[in-house]
Amino acid sequence: MTRTISRRAAVRALAGSAAAGIAGLGAEAAAAAELKFGPAQPFSFERLKDTARRMARGPYEGPARPSPEILEKIDYDAWGKIQFNTQAAPFANGPGNFPVTFFHLGRYFQKAVDIHLVEGDSARAILYDPAYFDMPADSPARQLPPGAGFAGFRFQEPRNGVIDWRKNDWAAFLGASYFRAIGELYQYGLSARGIAIDPAAAGRAEEFPDFTKVYIGAQEGNSVSVSALLEGPSIVGAYKLLMTRGKGVVMDIEQALFLRKDVARFGIAPCTSMYWFSETRKPTAVDWRPEVHDSDGLALWTGAGERIWRPLNNPGRVMVSAFGDENPRGFGLMQRDREFNNYGDGVYYEKRPSLWVEPLGDWGKGAVQLIEIPTDDEIHDNIVAMWVPAGPAKAGGEYHLRYKLHWLADEPYPGPLARCVATRLGNGGQPGQPRPKAVRKFLVEFLGGPLKEIPFGVKPEPVLWTSRGSFTDYRLTEAVPNGVAGHWRTQFDLAVEGEEPVELRCYLRAGDRVLSETWAGQYHPF
Repeated sequence: MTRTISRRAAVRALAGSAAAGIAGLGAEAAAAAELKFGPAQPFSFERLKDTARRMARGPYEGPARPSPEILEKIDYDAWGKIQFNTQAAPFANGPGNFPVTFFHLGRYFQKAVDIHLVEGDSARAILYDPAYFDMPADSPARQLPPGAGFAGFRFQEPRNGVIDWRKNDWAAFLGASYFRAIGELYQYGLSARGIAIDPAAAGRAEEFPDFTKVYIGAQEGNSVSVSALLEGPSIVGAYKLLMTRGKGVVMDIEQALFLRKDVARFGIAPCTSMYWFSETRKPTAVDWRPEVHDSDGLALWTGAGERIWRPLNNPGRVMVSAFGDENPRGFGLMQRDREFNNYGDGVYYEKRPSLWVEPLGDWGKGAVQLIEIPTDDEIHDNIVAMWVPAGPAKAGGEYHLRYKLHWLADEPYPGPLARCVATRLGNGGQPGQPRPKAVRKFLVEFLGGPLKEIPFGVKPEPVLWTSRGSFTDYRLTEAVPNGVAGHWRTQFDLAVEGEEPVELRCYLRAGDRVLSETWAGQYHPF
């Protein structure tokens, strides 16, 4: 079963706490910052791939866990008081524009990451020293041995930008192979990770490989480069990321993966998010807010060109949905609801980024798989979306793939069709009449696209499909009476017995013309 991940420490760690500022890569800058380096070693991405391929033929050793008894003492409060000193950050004085700062080890981040700075065709490890960090005199972190390592790192906003780079970062790598970036609305939210190994795979525990070695390369303009070695019991991988800070963040990723063992569910480009509840379905008085989620749906652009919207659920048990495809054009977990009043609190859910995966090259046959895990709070990541290749993932197999990650407010390549903007459920039947049992009413709202051009008096026709059960005769499409052009909703009743999930589809058309994306809802009878 997929692990639900406590987000509290990670989210707060990325929320803008003061981070670092550093000097460049030269000896003078290093001396000024008192950084300590290991000896120079040859480095290139090709060498890293060769290393990963060679390691996959050997036993798994895993990352170092220095002084576990001391790290246990660095609880959340103690960890939060340890701040990287901005006088010791690489690139704080150039030659690049984005200083790099580091996360300290602690109870919740015990695996050490070896971090290197690349200059030309060589790299030097940055050796851990508590002097890089501001911490209380009685902090248990002071008991760690020299060279203990770092928990992760992040890129700060530009040195010459309009906001204080020491307090604002835009990309962060922390924990296993997880990493995040802010979107164009300047908020962190959902995460990406290097790989997903057996999430929600029957009879198998999920595996969480780690980025164990990181190589921070040169910076040019608004782009930074990072290479990383990924290690797990079942896999070794080499990653190269070219990350560009623009309207949001775009990451061009190349990966070479080498399997040590067979994998039942092999997730490429996994996105991990949180969905507790929304307007679709909310338990009575579970929380004072109308909605709580980092993402509200899965968007797909299939290889055949179909646009699909799958609203997220918080199911009663772990659910896995698969959308078979060949050479997908893109998919991602989106936050479409951008209205503050639909959340009502100060953690800015309405500004959380959407994350779009754009495959590059031929990905072949497979499926976008969506995993939904029950949760009763917002502190757990309970949603995973990923690409799973069609063929079996066998020991000795290799995967060489490229893709882009777009951290934005919306999809990078929006289609021309109307979009689904809300899914609402209620009791079936009509007001004032006895309500039938085992009947649920659905209202699916669409907005924009060709719906703005519908002539007065013309109603779009809903096209409906269900995997089981039946639609009643009570269905209609009507303009939403809010004065917004192109805002229509389809209303229908579904009669269904039993507790098994129901797959539903709906789109709008006028004659032979498709007007909207396909709404692909999954209903859990209750």
